[in-house]
Amino acid sequence: RPPRSTLFPYTTLFRSQKPMTKESTSRTRKPKRGQTREALMSAALELVVKKAPFSALSLREVTKKAGVVPTAFYRHFPDMSALGLTLLDESFRTLRQMMRQVRQQELPNERMLRGSVETYFTYVRNNRAHFLFVSKELASGTPTMRNAIRREIRMFTNELAMDMARFPFLNHINAEDLQMMAGLVVNNVTALTQEMLELEEIDETGQREVLITAEKQLRLIYFGVGMWRSDKSHS
Repeated sequence: RPPRSTLFPYTTLFRSQKPMTKESTSRTRKPKRGQTREALMSAALELVVKKAPFSALSLREVTKKAGVVPTAFYRHFPDMSALGLTLLDESFRTLRQMMRQVRQQELPNERMLRGSVETYFTYVRNNRAHFLFVSKELASGTPTMRNAIRREIRMFTNELAMDMARFPFLNHINAEDLQMMAGLVVNNVTALTQEMLELEEIDETGQREVLITAEKQLRLIYFGVGMWRSDKSHS
């Protein structure tokens, strides 16, 4: 029987994290010098939350929301695609940093799955605008944005597979199967994240149901992994 550590350990580091940006802040005044870049990014996120996918926004809409003239946009970004890719990088940067921290230290022997799930989805709620941005772009964004998001998801999967390889109770599973198992975890969490985003922020009952479902599904994957036996011919 595998130990009671989680196969999605990155979430255990999210407990004290603050949101990446302040969300839903209305900008009625012109931003100060040096703050235009941040104003443009925050304006784009706010429009995504309240209105449409990023790919459907116009440069003029974003600059108007940010309180700057359209020509100021080009001092910071060559086009809207560059702004979108910058937002995407910011949306994933904190997660990437936390994953690196996990790989640099010993994984805890005892970590309740429920705590990890709750911490991860608290992180989703605290950074709702960024997750909505990623979700909408993955569903209906440009090919450039969708490919960039898929690269990030593959990176998560690859790094999770590397961490799973460190568990002694999985040393009988080959690299190909570890990659497949990591994909199950990441795909499961991605789908449940989408469910969480579709709920109203005040829907505590619905959010609690998502947490319970996430814990049960990940626990099922977790214990199933411990019983898996790789085909030696593919080792």
